[in-house]
Amino acid sequence: MTATTQTPLLTEAGATVERHWRELAGRRRLYTFGGIAFLALAMFGSLWFANESNAGKFFDRLPYLFDFVGQLVPRDGMEIWRAMFDLPSPYDDGSLKYNYPDGRIYLTESLYLPEYFYKMLETINIAVVSTLIGFVFGFILCFLAAANLTTRRWLRFFVRRFMELLRAFPEIVIAGFFLAILSLGAVPAIIAVAIHTIGALGKLFFEVVENADLKAEEGLRAAGGNWVERVWFGVVPQVLPNFLSYTLLRLEINVRASTIIGAVGGGGIGETLRLSIGRGHEAKTLAIILLLFTTIVAVDQFSAWLRKRLVREQSFTLAQGA
Repeated sequence: MTATTQTPLLTEAGATVERHWRELAGRRRLYTFGGIAFLALAMFGSLWFANESNAGKFFDRLPYLFDFVGQLVPRDGMEIWRAMFDLPSPYDDGSLKYNYPDGRIYLTESLYLPEYFYKMLETINIAVVSTLIGFVFGFILCFLAAANLTTRRWLRFFVRRFMELLRAFPEIVIAGFFLAILSLGAVPAIIAVAIHTIGALGKLFFEVVENADLKAEEGLRAAGGNWVERVWFGVVPQVLPNFLSYTLLRLEINVRASTIIGAVGGGGIGETLRLSIGRGHEAKTLAIILLLFTTIVAVDQFSAWLRKRLVREQSFTLAQGA
């Protein structure tokens, strides 16, 4: 006699729960497949648009990408280091391709700063100055935009819309406008990056302020403190670490933005990189890319270390123990 196992019947409530679960699972699968199909359609449409915008040559020219990469390989690996440190090249034929020593910035009669290091310092200077300007004005505006500190709705509305306007356009668009007015150089780049930084940091700052604990501010209000005193002594001490953390993060972004703006005439390493690529100077191009990559990694690591020190170690690590 064969033993059979029968599945117990579900109660009416259990059957309702199972039926509802199956409906939700089917709906989730439908949404998943629909989302994947939409993303595939959007990607196909984007590629088609890119191909049409590129005079129908996007897919035709795509196989030649590695040909361009191969053209960046210098004839001698040491040429990269000679180009980076402005050392004479044994292949110097009087052309711009190997005139590495001509770019030296002499500090004394014998001590010099390599050209690309000087350009990189210029790019970092643009990023640092614009970040400081953005921090100062973003710091001032954020308290006027915070709903828990500013009771006048019209003032909050105006300040928030003003900051949205400042960050509405990419830095390179703003830089193009000021380059047309002020000519080429670092000053238009600083103005462009600073304007966008004010809007970006101002938004991040006022969101931090709106999440702040206002017990200290309420105590100062009860003691008769004015608005400035309540903000400075009751709010700023608890939000300042987050402000500095966001500012350091913005500094990393501004180093990259300053490089991009330099490629359109804003000075710094970006302009030099554009010229070396356009002229086909492979050793110079690779030297600049290597220096740029090393600098960005160094800035990222330094700002991450400093942020960790500012907002305390426990903010970056998981709680341990039960």
